[in-house]
Amino acid sequence: MARNARKDAQKAAQLCSQVREALSLSLAAIEDEVLLDLYVLDVTPAPDAGRMRVTVGVSGGHTVEHVLIRVSRHMNVLRAEVASAIHRKKTPSLVFEVLVQNVGA
Repeated sequence: MARNARKDAQKAAQLCSQVREALSLSLAAIEDEVLLDLYVLDVTPAPDAGRMRVTVGVSGGHTVEHVLIRVSRHMNVLRAEVASAIHRKKTPSLVFEVLVQNVGA
């Protein structure tokens, strides 16, 4: 792997980590019973650092559609929290993927 490619990969990994931490804290702070049941599983560039795929897990009877509706209601707050946590000129857009975890299955 070329030196620049390694450096870019390292920066992307650091950004993903910062976004993951900011979102984990933000989801826990928003007073929404659905968002309180979410936990961040992974954050990856999709396809680059300008857009982040956020994979969240949820348990407890929530449907994917219901979770995505609730997340979209709070998207401005979530992006603002990410913007304050990272040091970039532009805040990446966030695309959420929801994995429903079956408890006891």
